[in-house]
Amino acid sequence: MSHDSSERPDGDLRNTGMSLRHDRKWDYELDRITEAVAERDAETVGLQFPEGLKRRGPGVADDLRELLPDNVSVMISGQPCYGACDLDTYMMKRTDVFVHFGHSPMKESDRIIYVPLFSNVDVFPIVDQALEDELAPPEEDPDVGLVTTAQHMNKFDEMREYLEERGYTVHVRRGDERLTNEGQVLGCNYASADVDAEQMLYVGGGKFHPLGLAMEHPEKHVVIADPVNNAVSVADTEKFMKQRYATVHKAMDADSWGVIFCTKIGQGRWDQAEEIVENNENAYLITMDEVTPDRLRNFGLDAYVNTGCPRITTDDGPQFHKPMLTPGEYKIAIGEKPLDSLEFDTFHGTW
Repeated sequence: MSHDSSERPDGDLRNTGMSLRHDRKWDYELDRITEAVAERDAETVGLQFPEGLKRRGPGVADDLRELLPDNVSVMISGQPCYGACDLDTYMMKRTDVFVHFGHSPMKESDRIIYVPLFSNVDVFPIVDQALEDELAPPEEDPDVGLVTTAQHMNKFDEMREYLEERGYTVHVRRGDERLTNEGQVLGCNYASADVDAEQMLYVGGGKFHPLGLAMEHPEKHVVIADPVNNAVSVADTEKFMKQRYATVHKAMDADSWGVIFCTKIGQGRWDQAEEIVENNENAYLITMDEVTPDRLRNFGLDAYVNTGCPRITTDDGPQFHKPMLTPGEYKIAIGEKPLDSLEFDTFHGTW
């Protein structure tokens, strides 16, 4: 049964359980998708959405069906999706056109259409507030680094010019090959923040990205300008560090270890997983695609090391019944590294 378009808001996330202060609408680039179908004489189209936009899937499928020939079938991936590294490879192999929404390309591929879904939220009022409340004025410190997420990359050049017009020297760079754009940060990669400035302005939603940035670059003053929730704050790592130290301390008593290798296409760090298992006779290599507390509970091991997406450890760590460590934290727990060497786990390179 087709979803009645009058019953679903067009790109409006206010009814998705996310607490937002601004309506957001997205351009799903349906023309580009229909052109790809025609060029490839495609019969099957696969759509993959991140978790916060999955409820948009049926509506987008309805709109595509109206544009596509009757013989073209449209499928929606139900697999969890948290980034461009989290592709539904099963669907990719079984569709003629595969569309990944919500993230910029991590690796160029003729087989994948990336639709980044740029935000329509006006970023400049919150940037103004950040300048007034938290950033040093340019006469005191003219140097500022600028970073953002994929959803706001469409405004990045304007933000840079906006700061320059107010007297700042804006420092930006593209971190490494895992990052598509200059000034872009991911939840696992903050290489774009490695610039010659002591203060950083992060423009985007949430606190995870700037928290990771502040952890990797503790010498920097990281100001968060959140245009979606209309809030300005400063990244504070103290609470997070206390949680991680507590988890590492608990893992120091572990006799048996599960070493997780994630089979998702962009998240595997085989060398790290293999090295740990080879050097610890009480460590066991466990492969899985989706790492959840319930999946690990049945193994009955004392602690786990996650070599997959760092956010599994940092975001979901407290939910696991046994300590879940990063590879670096593991070395601290077994005594190979000192406790004060604890740092944020980041992910570099592509698959």
